[in-house]
Amino acid sequence: MSESPPLNILLVEDDDVAAEAVMRSVKRAGIPCPVTWVEDGQAALDVLRERDGLPKAPRPRLILLDLNMPRMNGFEFLEAVRADPVLREEIIFVLTTSSADSDRSRAYDENVAGYMVKSAVGPQFAKLTQLLDGYRRAVQLP
Repeated sequence: MSESPPLNILLVEDDDVAAEAVMRSVKRAGIPCPVTWVEDGQAALDVLRERDGLPKAPRPRLILLDLNMPRMNGFEFLEAVRADPVLREEIIFVLTTSSADSDRSRAYDENVAGYMVKSAVGPQFAKLTQLLDGYRRAVQLP
């Protein structure tokens, strides 16, 4: 069986502590998932649209999206991505502090692949890392 290809992660998170914890967890798990981190939805759109001078988030990629951010929040980002013919197929998982049913329903209405509450993914994001590794190994991406 061939080795699963790396899965590039675009982490859209305004909380430095949470972002560092996610990146440490991925590194600690030893899975080949390079992480590109940006602090809000507008910066994420700029990266996805490959604006000059910004970090790249090559394909295959998966987006981990916080909802509550300044400048452009997660819902605004989801609406922009789903309205963009080039980006509308992006794989997006929400990773947020919000456990509100209305937020979860609204995110799924924008075709997210999953909705995770930060407090439920375990210490140091261990369950998140397991999900990412399992997803990378099981799913065949273009």
